[in-house]
Amino acid sequence: MSLFQTSAWQHAWWREWGRTPGFRLLGAGGAGASGLYLDKYLFKRLIPVRCLQYVGTNYRRISTPRTEYNSISPTNESFEASVRRFESLLSSCRWSEAVFRDVSKGSREATYLESLAGEAGWGYRVVDEDTAYAVETRGRFDDYLAKLGPNTRLRLYNRRKVLETCGEITLADAWPDNVGYFLDLLNAFHVKRWQQPCFSERSLRFHFDFLDKIGEEGGVPDLSILYCDGNPVSVLYNVRYRGRIYNIQSGFELGLHKKLSLGTLHLGYSIEDAFREPDVTVFDLLAGAGKNEDYKSRLATSTEALVSVMLVKKPLFKMLYWLKSGI
Repeated sequence: MSLFQTSAWQHAWWREWGRTPGFRLLGAGGAGASGLYLDKYLFKRLIPVRCLQYVGTNYRRISTPRTEYNSISPTNESFEASVRRFESLLSSCRWSEAVFRDVSKGSREATYLESLAGEAGWGYRVVDEDTAYAVETRGRFDDYLAKLGPNTRLRLYNRRKVLETCGEITLADAWPDNVGYFLDLLNAFHVKRWQQPCFSERSLRFHFDFLDKIGEEGGVPDLSILYCDGNPVSVLYNVRYRGRIYNIQSGFELGLHKKLSLGTLHLGYSIEDAFREPDVTVFDLLAGAGKNEDYKSRLATSTEALVSVMLVKKPLFKMLYWLKSGI
């Protein structure tokens, strides 16, 4: 069960985006399962679509914080029982296509969705593939460092001495008293670097809601701020849940020192702390490559393939996708 299938994440997402015109909740998420909803809209203002999707995801219409490791099966139910419940839902509502995003590629669920489409005569398309990266934190941090490439080790750890020449370095956790300040810093760093905030107003409301509730399920936010001479220069948005630390977002000041990769150095402190925590076994960097460089692949000790698939039920859609693919 991942952080993204907690009630805190699932319900906060639906509270914020469930009001979107055309959305209808079919089953709430939580306890290890992603909820399901129907998105009814006109594609290209012409073709009526009824798209079945996981709560926390949307195909085509809106952009929201990414929800990974999706599953239909809660922890308190067998996979077979989840399949029966899922198939009952599929038969009880009208849908033209279904898009299931960021499912673990090697999971029973991914295999099941493909076989279900084949047995039912529905179209099946892989619409996206990605890789989630993680650092296994059992063992010693020094051993982990020793296995990194020399340049990666330099950026993650060895240049701490250079950082210390810039001023007094301190770390502080903004949770729970300074969440707004932390998120403002994160947005400000992104605006300065990418000319747009990390989180929209709606995403900010979602994250406030999620952070407020995740403690009820045993999650522990770590909103890490790195200061240089009292000035914030880097932030990491982490949440610990069930022995895993999820690195959700980050941001940092550009140009503090030409030899420093400030965001990577800050990650180094958090990864080292994870090695010290006896109850933490994984530091999860999540899916996606960096905008300028694929730093996650160089830091990771393990990976998990994610796949996003579409099931196409309506004959017209099957024909349109068939023509689009050029098969």
